Amino acid sequence: MKKTTGSADGAQVMRKKKSRFKEIWGRFKKNKSAIVGLVLFSIILLMVIFADVLAPYSASIEPNIPARLQGPSAEHIMGTDSFGRDIFARLVHGSRNSLLVGIGAVFIGMIVGGILGAVSGYYGGKVDNIIVRITDMVMCIPMMLLVLTLVAALGSSLMNVLLAMMISNIPGYTRVVRSAVLTVVDQDYIEAAHSCGTPNRWIIFKHIIPNAIGPIIVQTTMSIGSMILNAAAISFLGMGIQPPTPEWGAMLNEARNFMIQCPYMVFFPGAAIGITALGLNLMGDGLRDALDPKLKD
Repeated sequence: MKKTTGSADGAQVMRKKKSRFKEIWGRFKKNKSAIVGLVLFSIILLMVIFADVLAPYSASIEPNIPARLQGPSAEHIMGTDSFGRDIFARLVHGSRNSLLVGIGAVFIGMIVGGILGAVSGYYGGKVDNIIVRITDMVMCIPMMLLVLTLVAALGSSLMNVLLAMMISNIPGYTRVVRSAVLTVVDQDYIEAAHSCGTPNRWIIFKHIIPNAIGPIIVQTTMSIGSMILNAAAISFLGMGIQPPTPEWGAMLNEARNFMIQCPYMVFFPGAAIGITALGLNLMGDGLRDALDPKLKD
């Protein structure tokens, strides 16, 4: 009898989760801008997944001097750069590095910042005061300045750029998660869990964070676009991913001396950065509207 009751409860929870997901998806797909953002980001994601199918990696890094500075043609649909490398090949393979930095920095920052924010909001007192003060000190430094300083100290490489951007991303998530946790930590179901002797770590990860996940998802979606832009800016300044490794910001840096002669060298990587950031921001706006209970019909 107990097993039957437990199975029924589990099935009911699953039905509630599916119903909640269907409700959120229904609200999301009504937002045309959000769907456009989802389509744009899906195209970029497919380009990342099938980069090796779309173009050989060797065409993105191996110089071909006789073919340098050729405009778009049947052989090179986006033209070639100053070393004769195929811009389309560099664009699709550079998408992996750009998205790796953007998504990696956001998700690692979200995990670390989420744990700190949850601990800070749940325990309060001295623990909260210490975490908030450290977070405030880091947030006083402009993000780009902090990232450039860290990259200059650690050296220019993909992993160092990822590490620097992850560190700069942690304080924002700490504040977002702390604020979300403070809105649910005094709810009756949390008090009930306390009275049943549920361990604090279980309450935080099982009850508090899942019920504060809405703002975290929105922050994550919109932060990825900002991180991709920041990574491109760092590479454009020559402190990010180093050539010949393809990356959108580095491609813009290499193309700046040929803007008048070969504008396509600037247009294509710039368009890729803009489309990705736009798609993610539109998705973030749509998720915010879909997850906000105040906007229910």
